[in-house]
Amino acid sequence: MIKVRVQSLGLDQNTKSPVVILQEEGGERVLPIWIGPAEASAIAMELAGMKFARPLTHDLFPQLIRGLGATVTRVLITRVEDNTYFAELVIQRGEELFTLDARPSDSIAIALRTRAELFAGDELLTNASFEMVSGDPDAPEGGGVELPPPMGLGPEQLKEYLRRLNPEDLGRFNP
Repeated sequence: MIKVRVQSLGLDQNTKSPVVILQEEGGERVLPIWIGPAEASAIAMELAGMKFARPLTHDLFPQLIRGLGATVTRVLITRVEDNTYFAELVIQRGEELFTLDARPSDSIAIALRTRAELFAGDELLTNASFEMVSGDPDAPEGGGVELPPPMGLGPEQLKEYLRRLNPEDLGRFNP
């Protein structure tokens, strides 16, 4: 597993879906994960340091875990199947460690709130990543490349889509 951090949160201009970009620490590889708007808002609010008088859903879970005398120690983005990513929350209570199956988007929102470390499988970064570059040399002058939406693409097609995706093609997500 490779340690990653939330590099950015954006909006895929082709699909109008929020995307969280995880980047390996000390490296250039990234892992984009298309997520839902509610989870994107939860991530964006935490990144912006927004606090509310009453706990929101992603605030409640860490409170519950702490109340039970446990801590979220890390989040693992473990695999992808049929364009769906899977994650595990690793929770420690005393000497006992256990994992909970969770969606990556929820796990990331919780990890940010608990200061838990984020990890992704090396094969995910290798097989489904693109480098953050300022531009694509194959792109036409003065414009981006029309790309198909990522959902429903095979592994090789998805790799090509991500390789050609320019970070500027992702708009900023605002909660």
